[in-house]
Amino acid sequence: MLAAAAATALALGVTAACGSDSEPTSGGSSAAAPVTVKVQTFGGGKNFGYKEAIDKWNASHTDIKIQEEHLTDQFEQVYWPQMIQWLQSGSGAGDVVGIDEGGMGLAKAHPEWWADLGEYGLSNRQGDFAPWKWDGGLTADGKLFGLGTDLGGMSLCYRRDLFEKAGLPGDRDEVSKLWPTWDDFIKVGQKFQDKVKDTKFVDGTNTLYNVVLVQEAVKNGGVSYFDKSNTLIVDKNPAIKSAYDFAVKISQDGLTAKLRNFTPEWNTGMKKSQFATLGCPSWMLGAVSGDDGAGPEFSGKWDVAAVPGGGGNWGGSWLAVPKQSKHPKEAAAVADYLTGKEAEVSVFTYSGNMPSNTQAQQDPAVQGAKNEYFNNAPVGDIFAKSASTLQPVFLGVKHAQVKNAVESVISALDDGSVPYDQAWQKLVDDAVKAAG
Repeated sequence: MLAAAAATALALGVTAACGSDSEPTSGGSSAAAPVTVKVQTFGGGKNFGYKEAIDKWNASHTDIKIQEEHLTDQFEQVYWPQMIQWLQSGSGAGDVVGIDEGGMGLAKAHPEWWADLGEYGLSNRQGDFAPWKWDGGLTADGKLFGLGTDLGGMSLCYRRDLFEKAGLPGDRDEVSKLWPTWDDFIKVGQKFQDKVKDTKFVDGTNTLYNVVLVQEAVKNGGVSYFDKSNTLIVDKNPAIKSAYDFAVKISQDGLTAKLRNFTPEWNTGMKKSQFATLGCPSWMLGAVSGDDGAGPEFSGKWDVAAVPGGGGNWGGSWLAVPKQSKHPKEAAAVADYLTGKEAEVSVFTYSGNMPSNTQAQQDPAVQGAKNEYFNNAPVGDIFAKSASTLQPVFLGVKHAQVKNAVESVISALDDGSVPYDQAWQKLVDDAVKAAG
């Protein structure tokens, strides 16, 4: 399927001059054929949120044209394995490619895959990002290969109308007060399902497993599946077991709709009101509100509340230029533009993805943003605060592969295909296999 997508690949391109905080200006001769820069992305709903930024660029430039190729909703299962093949073979990858945090450990370990963005003057962008986000885009030998797009942050999305149907408060501040802890969250879920019989409280085990995992990882040295020497620690890290135990608890209590995120069944579940809550990093807002998610008919019925147990960060991506690109200079300019202040503000207002560019985070259009779809929730305030206190978690070279293996078991114990009493050992065994 991806091979077919690659054959008909769209492309995304941006300005030929660096300087991300300036207005894009047309360059080159209008008589010359424009260079098309192909940008490959992933994600559900509005994915990377580039539509408005791309449209603005293409309307004012003749030298470089941008098209975006959205390959799939699923990063670990589909996008990243295919991208690795393309990078290893030296053909197939776009001029600019998006990489989720889970793939960055492997990407950093292979400098030979990437153009050095420092050669195109982009080392001057360091001040635009938090140190951990900037360092995430450096290869193992210290060269700049990736610029940050967004951050995850953390909240819970919930169906305001269904909460009120269950006799619970609908107001986001009152909802947030219901669950200072995850035990409280489970109690609210039990109350909800006592009243609303045709809707489960949560989508499935995976989204909340990830929220709990990142919270617990921060408490346990800032590591999850791997320690900082890239040794697999799935069976040794209390953070994994705590998140796993929580997933088992909500499944055994019958609180889940047994859906795995970013699948067609999960999208259908939103449209059919099969669940009332899910873990929501900022980028998840676009997945919920997009046509593939709940869609426009549910505008105003969803809202955003605080997550139990405090904040956390799940997700966030980078843009990189594969060395195989035939237009590395133009591709570097694209990555520069799309990670600049103006474009990242545009992305936030369009799709909800929280900027990693610190200047964009401070922009009034971000700080004061409200999301009409989510009942005018003050998402700028919610996620800007989260970004300012965010503590990153170390992700190993094979994080994406292990994450996919682990989450497959987390989903399988929920749908009954793996018995509860066998699930933990299977999770450990499958993680070891995935880590190679």
